[in-house]
Amino acid sequence: MSKLVVALFSIALIFCSLNAQAQKGREFYQITVYHFNNSEQERTIDEYLQKAYLPALHKKGIKQVGVFKSRTNDTVNDKRTFVFIPLKNIEEFANLTSKLVEDQEYLENGKVYLDAPYNNTPYARMENILLRAFPLAPKMNLPKLKSAKSDRVYELRSYEGGTEKLFRNKVEMFNQGGEIKLFERLNFNAVFYGEVLAGSRMPNLMYMTTFENIADRDAHWKTFGQDAEWKTISALPQYQKNVSKSDIMLLTPTDYSDF
Repeated sequence: MSKLVVALFSIALIFCSLNAQAQKGREFYQITVYHFNNSEQERTIDEYLQKAYLPALHKKGIKQVGVFKSRTNDTVNDKRTFVFIPLKNIEEFANLTSKLVEDQEYLENGKVYLDAPYNNTPYARMENILLRAFPLAPKMNLPKLKSAKSDRVYELRSYEGGTEKLFRNKVEMFNQGGEIKLFERLNFNAVFYGEVLAGSRMPNLMYMTTFENIADRDAHWKTFGQDAEWKTISALPQYQKNVSKSDIMLLTPTDYSDF
């Protein structure tokens, strides 16, 4: 066996080992979306999250829980609050609710929300989205921002694929194709990138970037659109037509959000 073959074989083994480690260390994320209609429901949700839910998660070692509100809540009928929960593994997701109902302090502090009557519910609808972190972004990152929480813009994007194959192609574009690295170079302060395993919109990927304020957000995306590397990546024939629908949600963190 030639030295070249041995070297290539060794490189392949190292790559496989690193890839396996990345796959093993990938986090899971739960995003809960509360849809509500009025200020009374909003107040009930806020009090439940701040006084019962987040403290209970903190006690269980889940420290970085994000709570965000849509910046359009004042002007739309379907008002929304988003809760982002990082999880170490799928078992933690599966056992989360059963563990919470064993916590008497949680049950007491969340009583108004948890025991709400059928004719005075705390929300119009609730949905849960389960995600798994991308291979090349296996863990969440806290945003490095200096502005007040009320000024910040957290941008949650959802990219649906027309087919499972096209969806996988877009995931590859983020990972091996270089989109994640591009966002890092341009300082988009991404919290996470993940593929949706279960949710109302499939197949789908989601990611969150963060900015000091709306002007900072607009400036970053302008730079992104003009970047030579992005123009090269987006023009590659293998990455064409791989997003059938995109949703952009501009959010603001609550004052009790962990980040």
